[in-house]
Amino acid sequence: MPCPAVLVDAAALTPEAVEVACPVRLIASTDDRASLPPYAVATGFKAAVGSICLLPSQDGTGIAAVLLGIGDGTDPYTSPFAAGDLARKLPAGLYRLADDTPQEQAGQAALAWMLGAYAFDRYKSKASDDALACLLWPAGVDRVAVEALAAAFALVRDLVNTPAADMGPQELEDTARALADQYGAGMTSIIGDDLLHAGYPAIHAVGASSPRAPRLLDLRWGDADAPKVTLVGKGVVFDTGGLDLKPASAMKLMKKDMGGAAHALGVALLVMAHKLPIRLRVLIPVAENAVSGTAMRPGDVLQTRKGLTIEVNNTDAEGRLILADALTEADSESPEVLIDFATLTGAARVALGTDLPALFSNNDALAADLLAASTDSADPLWRLPLWPGYRSQVESKVADLDNAPEGGMAGAITAALFLERFVSPDTPWAHLDTYAWNGKPRPGHPTGGNALGMRAVFTALHSRFG
Repeated sequence: MPCPAVLVDAAALTPEAVEVACPVRLIASTDDRASLPPYAVATGFKAAVGSICLLPSQDGTGIAAVLLGIGDGTDPYTSPFAAGDLARKLPAGLYRLADDTPQEQAGQAALAWMLGAYAFDRYKSKASDDALACLLWPAGVDRVAVEALAAAFALVRDLVNTPAADMGPQELEDTARALADQYGAGMTSIIGDDLLHAGYPAIHAVGASSPRAPRLLDLRWGDADAPKVTLVGKGVVFDTGGLDLKPASAMKLMKKDMGGAAHALGVALLVMAHKLPIRLRVLIPVAENAVSGTAMRPGDVLQTRKGLTIEVNNTDAEGRLILADALTEADSESPEVLIDFATLTGAARVALGTDLPALFSNNDALAADLLAASTDSADPLWRLPLWPGYRSQVESKVADLDNAPEGGMAGAITAALFLERFVSPDTPWAHLDTYAWNGKPRPGHPTGGNALGMRAVFTALHSRFG
């Protein structure tokens, strides 16, 4: 579902309606408290991120202004989304940002307002009829950019939040195709046994256990002579763990295991909406890792598109298998930038937590661009090493590679080293191991599916090619 239309164009309203819009003033906790209205001081308003103080009108019947806390600036990834709860927290009505709001903060507040209005209510028999607080579009804000970001976030969230019964391989393909049609991109898909004939045996092996056929989605957009940028997204629509079956607690959120695919499509939306002068390709290997008589077994040896063989020591390490074929195809065109997204390892979550995607890269310049963009866009990433000392751990005694090294140490790193084997050293490549989920609500980021790393990647591409 798109984000609700909670931002209003002043041109569509009467001057009288615009005039009475309630002002929202951004307050830092480091601001001189002597500059605050006495009422705010008396109520103990500390300007913590997302906190509000409603200043009463002189007659006490309404709100004269809203003070919004943005903290002390020590957390650059939270403060920009301070306005993220206002659409639902404030009384219904029309609001505007105070005239002295800096332009950058105004744009961030507009985006946060939209993101916080999102709700996944597809399965509610009765949608909430609570009226939302609306904000006048701040003057000078790039509306195209804000609306595209809100749409990309909503796309990722909807895809990840939708249960696997309604977001299988076909539904994911339908979503990608609709996005391609919206922006005039081309898209093809290779489905089921055709994957074997086309040379994608690992994708086929992972999806062979499900009655819902695996596939490879291939979206292309942009001028043929523009710089080539390729995105790859892991599209495991549900992961039972295969024959190495996950326990119920670990299977609970596996509808989000196609979060990498959702992120790749979100970045594609942003690239196409901004008309970046690049030749974009998006490859999404899609499969359901189910349990049946046709499932791959522990100990099986799989062929890959690259010609490397893989010993399957754990059928629950299936994401790297489908990515192996997709990365090989992506690398075959020698793109100037190759980035993959995947909800790949629990080890990355143990190391960095749920809010901080792990970044791996074989190219320091690309990694530096992504880290700088993560700061600029308030979308954190943390680089982990492709540690050469661990490369031997992904080697198998009976095949070229092992998909699940014994010992369980450095699992995020060994998974990235496994993927590295399917990318040429000369191809600038980055791998994002992202969680794609919010376990608890934060301003602008409700509980559920979320885009973590998407904005940073787009910002880096925009800086480099835009």
